[in-house]
Amino acid sequence: MQICSIASGSSGNCIYIGDGDSRILIDAGVSRKRIVEGLRSIHVEPESLDAIFVTHEHTDHIQGIPMMTKYFHIPIYGTAGTLDGIRNKDTKGLVSMEHLYQIYPDQPVKIGRLEVMPFHMSHDAADPVCYTVTSSGHKVGMATDLGVYDEYTISHLKNSEVILLEANHDISMLEAGPYPYSLKCRILSERGHLSNEDSGDLLCRLLHDDLKYIFLAHLSKENNYPELAYEAVKCKLWEELGMKELPFDLSVARRDRPSKLVLTEGDVVGENVQMTLDLLETAL
Repeated sequence: MQICSIASGSSGNCIYIGDGDSRILIDAGVSRKRIVEGLRSIHVEPESLDAIFVTHEHTDHIQGIPMMTKYFHIPIYGTAGTLDGIRNKDTKGLVSMEHLYQIYPDQPVKIGRLEVMPFHMSHDAADPVCYTVTSSGHKVGMATDLGVYDEYTISHLKNSEVILLEANHDISMLEAGPYPYSLKCRILSERGHLSNEDSGDLLCRLLHDDLKYIFLAHLSKENNYPELAYEAVKCKLWEELGMKELPFDLSVARRDRPSKLVLTEGDVVGENVQMTLDLLETAL
């Protein structure tokens, strides 16, 4: 499989996954223009997409859906609550019922050779889900926008070769920041978002010999920094497991540019060590 984070952050999210025959997006929370540019940067034409799977109905996950359906007529998959939210926010009426396909947690959906598995998550949305995608014995796991994880979450994400894992905020930055108290409480709640420390704790539960790439995802613009998330998760791995050298690639998915294209079968296409290089340059 090929995986690329086109955008990731509190302002918009979109992930591409393909296996050569089938191509899907997980969320379309940025503009059609940005999605198309991101896809073409990895030599994928938007007309070739087979489906968009949506985690939940918040704007940073569905913003681009109306225009993507208008221009490319792509099927949209989501739970009943998510599909209702998409229709309610589609003020121009661009998303018709013929575009929408209902899915159910723990019931896989086949798109060509891709098997997409939705599973419940804890977030303040109507009926949110995370996803794993498998093909030809390879597995990708995605877990963002969840306020808390449990054994059920771990059971779905385990054995993933590539994981996109939420590291939304630094708790101290959030507590001292400008957000109103009610919003801080929502983010810190079990229906909010995972902190850097939570992300590191969850990652410690998901490590296995075939894990190749970790993307820290859905960072808050106001309450986190890429370098801070990276170091916090790396420190957690050191503290809990004694890992001074990581046996996998750890990087941060950015809000303003696509990640490098990652292959489950082998190495990264291009330099997926850019985050590490950036940190070294800053230190020097």
